[in-house]
Amino acid sequence: MPKAWSAKRERQYEHIKDSLEDRGKGEQLAEQIAARTVNKERAQHGEARHASAQTLRDMPAPKRGGERSHRGEGGRTRDQLYEEARRKGIAGRSSMNKAQLERAVGR
Repeated sequence: MPKAWSAKRERQYEHIKDSLEDRGKGEQLAEQIAARTVNKERAQHGEARHASAQTLRDMPAPKRGGERSHRGEGGRTRDQLYEEARRKGIAGRSSMNKAQLERAVGR
């Protein structure tokens, strides 16, 4: 865990990590998810130096409650899929719907 985190964020990280491990996630995966969650929370609360526009517009994780996990019923949002398609350089992404983007990014 980064040294830039406050004591509150370190407690939050440990709580999320322990909770994920209790639910059967591996230690490495639990650490990754916990760190990403804490970093996003920091960005949404103005504690990070740089925050993406999408992070600032998005619903906070505690309120969302896993609603858009990458594997769950809803999966990722269209915006998340679009950003991945943009990073991969997929042509025609702006006119694709969510299902087409899911197929294009290969998930």
